[in-house]
Amino acid sequence: MKQDSASTPTQSPGTSGYGLLDAISSPADVRALRLDQLPELCADIRRFLIDHLSVNPGHFASSMGAVDIIVALHYVYDTPSDHLFWDVGHQAYAHKILTGRRDAFVNQRKKGGISGFPSPLESEHDTFVTGHASNSISAALGRAIADRNTPGKENARTVAVIGDASISGGLAFEGLNNVANNPNNLLIILNDNEMSIDANVGALHAYLSEMSTSAGYNKWRSKLYNAFRRKGVVTEEGKGRIQRFANSVKSLVSGKQNIFEGLNIRYFGPFDGHDVIKIVKILNDIKDMQTPRLLHLHTIKGKGYRPAEENPAKWHAPGLFDPETGEKICKDSKDSPLPWQEVFGRTLVELARKDDRVMGVTAAMLSGTSISRMMEEFPHRTFDVGISEGHAVTFSAGLATGGKRPFTAIYSTFLQRAYDNIVNDVCIQGLPVTFCIDRAGLVGEDGVTHHGLLDIAYLRCIPNMRIAVPADEETLRNLMFTSLHSDGPMAIRYPRGKATVKDWQTEMKEIPIGKGRVAAVEEGADIAVLTVGPLLHEARKALNVLKDKGVKADLYDMIWVKPLDTDLLRHIASTHRAIVTVEDGVAAGGFGSAVTEWCRDHHADIDIRILGAPDRWVAHGSVAELKHDCGYDAEGIASAVMELAAVES
Repeated sequence: MKQDSASTPTQSPGTSGYGLLDAISSPADVRALRLDQLPELCADIRRFLIDHLSVNPGHFASSMGAVDIIVALHYVYDTPSDHLFWDVGHQAYAHKILTGRRDAFVNQRKKGGISGFPSPLESEHDTFVTGHASNSISAALGRAIADRNTPGKENARTVAVIGDASISGGLAFEGLNNVANNPNNLLIILNDNEMSIDANVGALHAYLSEMSTSAGYNKWRSKLYNAFRRKGVVTEEGKGRIQRFANSVKSLVSGKQNIFEGLNIRYFGPFDGHDVIKIVKILNDIKDMQTPRLLHLHTIKGKGYRPAEENPAKWHAPGLFDPETGEKICKDSKDSPLPWQEVFGRTLVELARKDDRVMGVTAAMLSGTSISRMMEEFPHRTFDVGISEGHAVTFSAGLATGGKRPFTAIYSTFLQRAYDNIVNDVCIQGLPVTFCIDRAGLVGEDGVTHHGLLDIAYLRCIPNMRIAVPADEETLRNLMFTSLHSDGPMAIRYPRGKATVKDWQTEMKEIPIGKGRVAAVEEGADIAVLTVGPLLHEARKALNVLKDKGVKADLYDMIWVKPLDTDLLRHIASTHRAIVTVEDGVAAGGFGSAVTEWCRDHHADIDIRILGAPDRWVAHGSVAELKHDCGYDAEGIASAVMELAAVES
C-alpha cells in the first residue's frame, strides 16, 4: 500500500503513480498488454482502489474481489461492441477505471461526479443501468437475442456477471430457466465469493474441468453433434435430450451434479477467480461458443487488503478508513444519536421480549436493517430470506396467517420489487404485517437506483394499507408498538442516517391511528406547514428564519399519510388561507397529493404548495445537497412560505 501523502485520509489521492494503470485510458490499452503483465495491472488497480476509497467511500470489498475477473474480461472481449452486464454493480469499480473514468474516479458518488454504479448515460461501455440485484441474466439474455436478430451484430458477444447472493434471487432463476429456450451465445460468470455450488472432488474433477473448457474439446463436441444431425441421428428438437444425457454421464463420472446443466446451460468450473491468466485462457476457449454457458469462479471479497478479506461484511461499504492500518475513521462523536435502523432494531428486540408473536424478516439486509439484533437474541424468530423481497413479503403473510406478528424490514427501493406480493398476499387479506421501510427518502451517494422516493405514492393507493412516518425516535418506537396492538397491514418509513436525540428509550405507548399533532403555532399566522417524518426539523429551522423576517406560519407534524387526520385538516383549512406540505418522497401521488385531494373533496378553498422530489430521476450527491436541489430543505420550505406570504401582501 502507498504511504505517501496522497494515501492519507485527509486529501484526495491523485490518479498517477499506479504503474501500468497510469497508461490505461480504454480497454484497448488493456488488450495491448502482454498476458504476463495482467497480474501486475490487477495489483495496480487494487492499490488505486484502496487509496481512493479510503478517502471517498464506496463499495470496497466486492470491488476488490472482482478485479481479476474484470481485467480478464476486458483483455478478451471488445466493449462496447461486446456487452458486459453487471449484476448490482457493487463489483464494477475496476470496470469504470479501465473504461476511461480513472481520472474521474476521485469524484465518484459525489454530486456532479460519476455514479457508483454502471450507467449507459455515463459511458458507452456500460450496457445497462445497475443497482438492484438479480437482473443481469434476464437483461443480458435479451441483448444477446436482440444482437442475434440484428444484421451486422450477429457476432457480438454478451456476458452477464452475477454474484452468488444475486443468483439466489427469483428473477435470476427466471432468467436461467429461459436461457436455453432460445438460441443465444450468452456467457454467465458466477462470481462466487461465499457459497460453494459445486464441490471440488479432486484430480478427476480438475481434469474434467480442464477438458470441458478447451477449444479442441468443444470443437470436437460441436462437430460430432452436427454430423449426427446431418445423418438424421438427432434432430434439433432432440438436442436437449442429447445435452441432458451428456450432462448425466458427466455427473455420473465426476460424482457431482449442478442445477445449471439440468437447465441445459453448459457449466465450467469452479476455478480460481484471482488467477487472471487462467481466466483469460478459459474465456478465450469458450468465448465463441454459440450456446449458453456458465463459468463459475471462486473469489475472495476484499482480495488484496487483509482487513477486508478477514471481515468482508464490515468492509462492504466501510466509509472512511486509514489505508495503512485499516482503522475506520468515524466523524461522529460517541454522543451522536443512533442511526434510525439501530433504533428500530433495538425496539424490535424489546417488543419480541414482551410478545412471542413478534417475528423479524428481512431480505439480505440483516445488519443493514439492524434486524441482526433480533437474530442475536431470537434466532428462531428471525429470518433472512436472501435477495428475495417478494418471497419475504409473502412469507411474512404466511406467518401472519399463523397468528404471528411479522415486522418485515426492507429498504424502500428494494420493496418496489415486492409490490404484487404486498397487494395480493398481504393487503387483500388484511393481514397484520408491519412493513419497516428503511432508507426511505433520499439516500445520498448511492444515487438514482437506491433513493427511496416512491414508497408513499405506491403504497397510498392500496386499500387496507396504513402509512406512518415518524419524525423522531420516540414516535418510531410508539408506531411499532401501535402496529403490534392493531390489526391489518401497516407501513412505517424512516430515512437513512442518524436520528435526532440520544435519549430515546422511553416507555412505549400506542399512537392514535390517523392522528397528527400541533408542532408550533404563531398568533395571527394564516399559513400552515404540514410535514411527515424528520423533515419536521427542517421546517422548524425554516420557521425560525421566517420569524426573524416577520413572517408567521404554523407547523403540524401529521405523522400519518394514510389515514389522514381529517379533524386536524378540517381545522387547518378553516383557519388558514394557504398550506405548504413537505415530504421526503415524490411530490406526485404522495402526502401532498393526499392533502390536496382531501381539500378538493371537501370544497376547502385553500392554496396548497407541495414540496417533495420533482418528477425526474434524482442523481447522486450528499443528502443535504439533494434536499436543497429538490427544494425541501429549510431554505426551500422558507422560500415557499415567503412566496405565499408575498401573494397575500
